[in-house]
Amino acid sequence: MTQIDTLPQKWHWFPESRYGLFIHWGPYASYGRGEQVLFREHLDPQRYIDAACAWNPQRYDATLWAETARKAGFRYGVLTTRHHDGYCLWDTATTDYSSASQAPGRDFVGEFVEAFRAQGLRVGLYYSLIDWRIPAWFEGPEINPQGWTEMQNYIHAQVDELLSAYGAIDYFWFDGVWPRNREELDAEGLITHMRAQQPNLLINNRLGGKETGDVGTPEHHIQAEDRLWESCQVSTWRLWGYAAGERWRPADRLLDMLCECASKGGNLLLNVGPEADGQLPAEFITRALDIGRWLDVHGEAIYGVDGGDVTEFVTRGWQTVSQNALYLIFRFWDGRPTLRLADLITPVEHVELLTTGQELPFRQTGEVLFIDKLPQPAPTALFPVIKVTCSDRPEANQWGQERLWGGDPLRVAAWARQRGDSVFVDPR
Repeated sequence: MTQIDTLPQKWHWFPESRYGLFIHWGPYASYGRGEQVLFREHLDPQRYIDAACAWNPQRYDATLWAETARKAGFRYGVLTTRHHDGYCLWDTATTDYSSASQAPGRDFVGEFVEAFRAQGLRVGLYYSLIDWRIPAWFEGPEINPQGWTEMQNYIHAQVDELLSAYGAIDYFWFDGVWPRNREELDAEGLITHMRAQQPNLLINNRLGGKETGDVGTPEHHIQAEDRLWESCQVSTWRLWGYAAGERWRPADRLLDMLCECASKGGNLLLNVGPEADGQLPAEFITRALDIGRWLDVHGEAIYGVDGGDVTEFVTRGWQTVSQNALYLIFRFWDGRPTLRLADLITPVEHVELLTTGQELPFRQTGEVLFIDKLPQPAPTALFPVIKVTCSDRPEANQWGQERLWGGDPLRVAAWARQRGDSVFVDPR
């Protein structure tokens, strides 16, 4: 049984997607020092608010964002509707601190939702629970019960707006719970109300307890979980919001994260911080489109696959599985004409260099597969992929399942004893 088979039909889209675009954008982009500049540099709050109200990104084009996302191979997008600074990117009745009430006079969330839907992409909305402007958030219900009640009502009303104004939302992404907890937030009550509004909604796990919600969200690292999960990662070295002069990770590093997530049965939510005027940074577009072109050829090895750590392949790259197909994704291409793949016990029927469409000759001797006539130069600047089609779902022997540093140590003893027991070169 695959991961998708165990899910309600309404959530199949998530593991089928495997690749999402995270967008951190707000008035903090004007500072060019990341999304948390207000708090990290403890700026004067009122001056920050004044600057935020004057922020007017004339080059924000949600249609262009969505077209770029589709070409880059993303299957869903998640936009920060409100980050920790409290500024709202939608037309809200709860406050005038919003893009609709201030200089832009626009509902940026509405434009995002419409544009991404038009490109056939799923829609996710990020919402920060914390609001650095409001003392009651930090004081909590014991110190400031009236202020806390108002804050709690404010949060619930804004979530209600976001889920009632734009039609079906696929994914809701909470963040910023510190220092509050799920009881203080009435997380269960909030989730119940959200599901009543949107029965098909996926909700992440950041409402005051990792067990809350449907999707695990490891941040800045890749860690498989026993449920739906996605690793949220930056495309730069550290910051989520736009940061002038920050270094960018190369395309192969970003693709490597995507392949690792897919090989472990999860998604990659890759972030971009648009510039203050609303443009996507050129450095991001270049890298994202490189990966998009790779996915045009190799997407079947990523979209909708199951985690595929079938055999020992770490010396070459990653693996994914889809039905009877085993995909070998090469991080390292050594130029040798033959690949030896140990421990695959399922009979192989066909081998193809997916990158070029070339059929490759193979030999299956016992539990070792040899693939021949590999080209000497790497067939792609990014990661070549070989598709191995088997007679049934690919499976490995005991060695393939237990690997290095695990499993039954007696199997290793039996293997070592083939040459004897002596510490000397010739054990006889």
